[in-house]
Amino acid sequence: MENLLDLYTDYLLTTPTQATCTGLSKVLHGQISHDRFTRFLSGGTIDSQRLWRQAKPLVEEMVDSSDCVVVGIDDTIQEKPHSRENELVCWHYDHTKGQTVKGVNFLSAVLTTDELATPIGVEFVRKEVQVVDEQGRLRRRSEQTKNELFRRMLRQCWKNTWFDYVAADSWFSSKENMEFITQTLNREFVMAVKSNRLAAVSQADRKAGRWTSIKTLAGQDQLLRVWLRGMDNPVLLLKQVFKNEDDSEGVRYLVASDLTLTASQLIGIYQKRWKTEEYHKSIKQCSSLGDSPAHTPATQQAHCIAAVISYVKLEKLKLKTRCNHFALKSQIWVEATRHALNSMSKLSTTPKKYASLIA
Repeated sequence: MENLLDLYTDYLLTTPTQATCTGLSKVLHGQISHDRFTRFLSGGTIDSQRLWRQAKPLVEEMVDSSDCVVVGIDDTIQEKPHSRENELVCWHYDHTKGQTVKGVNFLSAVLTTDELATPIGVEFVRKEVQVVDEQGRLRRRSEQTKNELFRRMLRQCWKNTWFDYVAADSWFSSKENMEFITQTLNREFVMAVKSNRLAAVSQADRKAGRWTSIKTLAGQDQLLRVWLRGMDNPVLLLKQVFKNEDDSEGVRYLVASDLTLTASQLIGIYQKRWKTEEYHKSIKQCSSLGDSPAHTPATQQAHCIAAVISYVKLEKLKLKTRCNHFALKSQIWVEATRHALNSMSKLSTTPKKYASLIA
């Protein structure tokens, strides 16, 4: 079974075309049938726990060698516009585009240190319930919210390994999530919050119900101890001004449960969450996340997790070679193209003058 997973995840890193069970079988000269790979994907054994077993050796090395281990949590959507709609491939709101898109939506927990970022858990948004909306249209909805999936995934991560902080964006910065992290898991958090969140600057103001928006309270790069509305314990509040890729100016409001942090430490912890964005980019561009024609929820989910496991392989290679994922992928493609040119030279009816260059 592990041999099949090893084959399939290597195949995801090397294939220049769609990742199909038939294609992999052909690469292996039919020694393993495509049906066997299909049964493997549909068997329900490629899940979040399988991901954890693949990531565990690297995670143990990361935890032992780092003073600050952060779990960054975020979700992504792999668009599948041409796939048949089901409970997994369905319509989700994409906040980066400001519209709904058709695809697979899943959350990832990514353990990050200064050097590495390794996924240790995934949860899929499954819209299994069909309802009729006010306009009489059939819609799908999930029985579990993203915040419920957030807490379930975090609890499993807490059981599996050590981490110091949880970093997440404002989507997950609810009172319930914050208290779950600090009170149930006994961990700290650094989260972005929306500018209209209300807070009090003292216990007296809190008890008197004198609330002010954090946009009014927060000073740039200056820490302020506040009480968020509805919460018993104080947090640190910080206004961060930053440059976007297009050189425009952005503003972010951050809160932290660890009252001992400095402003630079707080920002540094939250910046580790951005490795989750790099992870999303890598699994889409380097691990063939969206390049499978699988058409059942079971095989679609298994393929997605296999793509995440492929990312773990790249992270291990990055540690060994000191090359980033895209440089590693480029090396793989250069070698593959060299073999393709060599095959073309051998198949040709006329000698190729470049044959000696690629021999």
